[in-house]
Order: sequence, then C-alpha cells, then structure tokens
Amino acid sequence: MSMTHIVVTLLAAATTGFSAVSVFMRAKWVVEPLAAYGIPSRWWPWLGAAKAAGTLGLVAGLLVPAVGVAAGIGLVVYFTGAVVTVARARWFSHLPFPMIYAVPVIASLVLGFTA
Repeated sequence: MSMTHIVVTLLAAATTGFSAVSVFMRAKWVVEPLAAYGIPSRWWPWLGAAKAAGTLGLVAGLLVPAVGVAAGIGLVVYFTGAVVTVARARWFSHLPFPMIYAVPVIASLVLGFTA
C-alpha cells in the first residue's frame, strides 16, 4: 500500500464523511436540493447512513483491503445513483456535486488495485 493510496483514501473518507454529516445535520444547502430532486425526507437518514458506512469502510479498508473495496464499490454505486437522480430531476447544473465526492473514492479504488 502506497502513501498516495493512504492519503487519497483518507481524503475520500473525509469528503464522504462530511457529506454524511451534512445530511444528518440537515444542512440547508443539502436538504433543499434533495427535496427539489423529489427525494422524500424519510429517506435522508438512510442516505446519510449509507455514506457514513462507506466512510467507515474506506478507513477500515486500510487495514482490511476487502472491506475498503466493498465500501468503495458501494459508494461508487451510491454516487452514480445520485448523478442519475440529479439528471432525472433535470438539475444539470448540480451534476458536478455528486461527482466531487465520487472522484476521490474512484481514485482510492484504482490506487488500491494498482498498489
């Protein structure tokens, strides 16, 4: 495992964790778009929990690589769903936001496989 992989994984975990906390805290800049996309508020805790679990999985993956791979794949699926949801809501200007969180996760996965 390279130092680059560790740093990128911790960055991915930090950004995803921040995103999870933002949902749990119901930050206005997060929940207003979620409502506008048509996502019911009863789903928000589950979405935050999925991101929190992915965050913990990425960090645990530094010790148990299979856990990190599973968490990374789960987060990539999650953020792909977020991109699809934003596109279906026709808020194309918001498409970069889920991708900002997905890119470090994807980089962590790639670095994990190439190390």
